[in-house]
Amino acid sequence: MPNAKFKNYLHLHFLVFIAGFTAIIGRKLDTVDSSAIVWYRMLIAGILMYLFIKLIKLEIKVSTKTKLKFFGAGIIIALHWITFFEAIKQSNVSITLAMFSTGAFFASFIEPLIYKRKIIWYEIIFGMIVILGVFLVTQSEIKYLTGILLGISSALFSTLFAVINGKFIATHRATVISFYEFISGVLFLSIFILLFKGGFSVEFFVLSISDWVYLFILASVCTAYAFIGSVDVMRHLSPYTVILTYNLEPLYGIALALILFPETEIMSAQFYYGAFLILTTVIADGILKNYKSYKGKVALSKRPK
Repeated sequence: MPNAKFKNYLHLHFLVFIAGFTAIIGRKLDTVDSSAIVWYRMLIAGILMYLFIKLIKLEIKVSTKTKLKFFGAGIIIALHWITFFEAIKQSNVSITLAMFSTGAFFASFIEPLIYKRKIIWYEIIFGMIVILGVFLVTQSEIKYLTGILLGISSALFSTLFAVINGKFIATHRATVISFYEFISGVLFLSIFILLFKGGFSVEFFVLSISDWVYLFILASVCTAYAFIGSVDVMRHLSPYTVILTYNLEPLYGIALALILFPETEIMSAQFYYGAFLILTTVIADGILKNYKSYKGKVALSKRPK
């Protein structure tokens, strides 16, 4: 049904818009420590996910060994979010999202290691183009070097998390995986705050009303809802459409930032040349990967039975 497919496609773009909006919320929460933002995000999202699990009566018991694996992934996603929000604080939304796009470059090396496959030749070429894009951005915005490095680190953690989670999804429900990852992230960050941030002070829990509103939107809409929604659209749309559309996240985020914060987000021409190189390479990589996957399926379907 065309109308149903179009509705799901609009829903997908709304989810990508939400993903880009996450960076805007990070910009709004500029007075809240990055570790605190992620602690609240994972705590509230974990509670909401638990309520959802109870609502649909989903069994969440897993073995201790599996829990430990989920906990490890939870720590990685916590590190990804901390470096992401800190990159925004140290630079701005545009630089952070441009650097976040380098995740495709990291995936070309991390995936072969974890899935034990050969590195594909065009991934090396795309990787070199991404490096050139990062070089152009760094050269033009050297004053934001700390934010650039944090943004690249965030992309690395995000890619590592996505590849590891890809192995979990094969044998476990995504909702269960995320619940344990959120809880482990809260535990990890609690220990981190106690050891390196001087503990949970009164100021940690005393936030402005607007901060509480943004944190709740971040945890509910941008995390819990976005996750459940992405699982839903993947049932109705092809993986090619979903992956390629999510590559537009930096474009949505940068466009939003330019509209909302023009005084801090308008960058030099060289920055946009570098960002354009990175983003087009990511999209080209997605198109080529899915085209090769499609050709493989077609060839397989034509084999004599």
